[in-house]
Amino acid sequence: MRARRNLVVPARHRIEIVEEELPAVPDGGVLLETLATGLSAGTELAFVKGDHPGLHSRHDTELGLFRPGAAEQGYPVRRLGYMEVARVASSRTPAFRAGDVLATAYGHATAHVADPLTEHLVPLPEALDPLLGVFVAHFGPICANGLLHAAADAGPVRGLGDGVAGRLVLVTGAGPVGLMTALFARALGAREVAVADADPRRRALAERLGFFPLDIADDPGRVLKTRWRHGPGDHGADLVFQCRGKPEALHAALRAVRPQGSVIDLAFYTAGADAVRLGEEFHHNGLSLRCAQIGRVPRGLAHTWDRQRLSAETIRLLAAHGGEIREHLISDVVPFDEAPALMQDVVVRRRHVLTAVFVVDDPR
Repeated sequence: MRARRNLVVPARHRIEIVEEELPAVPDGGVLLETLATGLSAGTELAFVKGDHPGLHSRHDTELGLFRPGAAEQGYPVRRLGYMEVARVASSRTPAFRAGDVLATAYGHATAHVADPLTEHLVPLPEALDPLLGVFVAHFGPICANGLLHAAADAGPVRGLGDGVAGRLVLVTGAGPVGLMTALFARALGAREVAVADADPRRRALAERLGFFPLDIADDPGRVLKTRWRHGPGDHGADLVFQCRGKPEALHAALRAVRPQGSVIDLAFYTAGADAVRLGEEFHHNGLSLRCAQIGRVPRGLAHTWDRQRLSAETIRLLAAHGGEIREHLISDVVPFDEAPALMQDVVVRRRHVLTAVFVVDDPR
């Protein structure tokens, strides 16, 4: 049996790397050796901090309800993360060859036996920096799916940019999801893109990327409704992508959008959203709020806009803007063995990370 090293959360506030045995590669399967694995801090650290909903309730997928009291997942959490780049070490299918570099999502582990029939495996172009490949399988499609929901909101979908082309766009939240969504919107023809965040470091980063930066604490709705006028009684963003899992960010998004405009919500509210005041702008301005969750594309588009196509759109963005994404969105590249220490530092706020990449076999 072949061994791998896997990052697990054995209990709240604990992170460790353990050695595990891998199964034999079955007929039709591939053995993957990890090159790099990216940290999605918001989702993953919710398991470390103990506030992920799956630790306290169970999601009934048939009824679409969360049921408290019966946890969907308890400790230890043995699969953490979804931003992997790996090289095919051996293959028992003609679909992939040894040496192929793939983007996929199996968690922070040094190796993985994959089933191509059930797992999302994306071959990476040779010209693409493998470190950027951490965005391809799951993270980038999260952002692209937000753009797809905006396009579906605007009418029949001909292309990913249908919801943003020529429009005034606000992104609330300048984390990795927000910044990549902003880059998607600008690349697909948005007239102007503003980015709001409470953290001055992230606002400065948004400004370096060429976006109009706003402090989310300084009422970006009032600023943008002064800057963006459509006509009498009609001010504000055509569209807002809400990318920060805090109720104050959603409240700011609702305040900033023009009457009968849409907020596309990509955020994950681990602590709920009690501070959102739905009796104010949401009600009086006739707004729409749509969740763009990666598990679903807009109704009726599943056959034409699957995960492979969203990954292909991500590769197109990375090919065009990979230099600035590598420079600005990947803040930390560290050896795999240092992953637990870095994650602990982020949990206790000793370290500010935008996107960290844990390198197993240096792909550069």
